[in-house]
Amino acid sequence: MKPFTYARPSSAAEAIGAFSAAGAGARYIAGGTSLYDLMKLDIERPQHLIDVTGIAGLDRVETAGDQLRFGALVPMSVAAGDETLLRDYPLLAEALWKAASQQLRNMATVGGNLFQRTRCMYFRNGNGNLSTVGAAPCNKREPGAGCAAIGGLDRGQAVLGQSASCNAVSPGDWPVALTAMDAAVELLGPDGPRTAPVAGLYRLPGATPHLEFALKPGEIVTAITVPKTPAGRRSTYHKIRDRESYAFALASAAVALEMEGDRVASARIALGGVATRPWRASAAERMLVGRRIDADSSMEAGRAALAGARAGRHNGFKIELAARTVADALLIAARRTA
Repeated sequence: MKPFTYARPSSAAEAIGAFSAAGAGARYIAGGTSLYDLMKLDIERPQHLIDVTGIAGLDRVETAGDQLRFGALVPMSVAAGDETLLRDYPLLAEALWKAASQQLRNMATVGGNLFQRTRCMYFRNGNGNLSTVGAAPCNKREPGAGCAAIGGLDRGQAVLGQSASCNAVSPGDWPVALTAMDAAVELLGPDGPRTAPVAGLYRLPGATPHLEFALKPGEIVTAITVPKTPAGRRSTYHKIRDRESYAFALASAAVALEMEGDRVASARIALGGVATRPWRASAAERMLVGRRIDADSSMEAGRAALAGARAGRHNGFKIELAARTVADALLIAARRTA
């Protein structure tokens, strides 16, 4: 780990000022469950850390009114245990508690969790930290170096949204559920406040996979908002992984349904574990409108959600797995009472 300086401002404005003063080597940090890990791997090399946990007023969950509002510093464990989420928006609670162990959920924040970087082994271990990988090129870590995962050990890599420069999977669970629910983030930066959709935070890799997030320099997330909807009651976050205990997803599906009688009035479907960013399955959503949820329609929607998927050498199984994950999630959500 490289030497760095540290500051703990008491307001968002002070944090933004500190970032602007420090320049390109600055990073914001909250729980540190991701950034510290990457610093130890010599992937992230910040010269100045700005600890935002001293900013007051960003640690509350608000459920009154026409939206849910999560302050960026709310611990994942607090949001996962919120009674309103557990009752009315189970997909949000499930995405949080399936994401990590209790210890990590106690440290990690709902704002910081939006910006996890990929678990691609070449990205994380390309400096020779893993004997099966060795010193391998990675365009995320070193732009223009190449991508060893393309044609390499790609079992965990993306089958949707990949490019000729990168096929690394977006690792998060919480961002997938938020994408399904049309959530937004409140941002504050040197140019003032703005609001953006959560789905718009994530860039496709294209030719510049090192540019992962659509943030302006110095911007900080202050809150996440989720519009309230009756679809929240009939919802689930279904996650398939190599082991049951807090592994990253091989495939996951965030699903919410609004029903009129026994037929779908509207559907929300987002995929995780299979794409280079949280992946909204809009075509699958549309095809379910007016239909009953049964084994056939749910599997048809699952296949539609994976339309355009492209397998590599070892990850072709993800296409069928993800389609079945979507189908199972639809059946789970449909059984829940509004």
